[in-house]
Amino acid sequence: MKQSHNINYTYQQIQTILSNIKDCIKKDKYQISLNPNRKDNIEFISEYNLRSKEQKNILLGIMTEDFCYTLQNKHKGYENETLYVFAPKVDLVNAFGEDKTVVVYIKFNFIEENDYTIVISFHELHYPISYLFK
Repeated sequence: MKQSHNINYTYQQIQTILSNIKDCIKKDKYQISLNPNRKDNIEFISEYNLRSKEQKNILLGIMTEDFCYTLQNKHKGYENETLYVFAPKVDLVNAFGEDKTVVVYIKFNFIEENDYTIVISFHELHYPISYLFK
């Protein structure tokens, strides 16, 4: 575990933040980052032909047990923001029509004062990860 990863949370704390994130998603008060710096997100969505509805269903299907850790935003001017990392297992169909179980790396920035969520990372997991509640 990297030093910058924080796992000092109770199950209830993560359950509450995840509920807030899901409320934003249900109200369409969220966005998945698809800018040129988020090539992995774009490729993942393309590889599995994930339309908006499927993307939303994956996000709404995240469970508290899928929580891994938080980290502080390192971008200048946003250092006060906490980023929440989850890694749910999802059954998908790839571009070749093959069924595949994928661990999806999802990093959220929940902006409480705006009641808005930014999905910074939304792609296949690239490295082993630990879960806090599994």
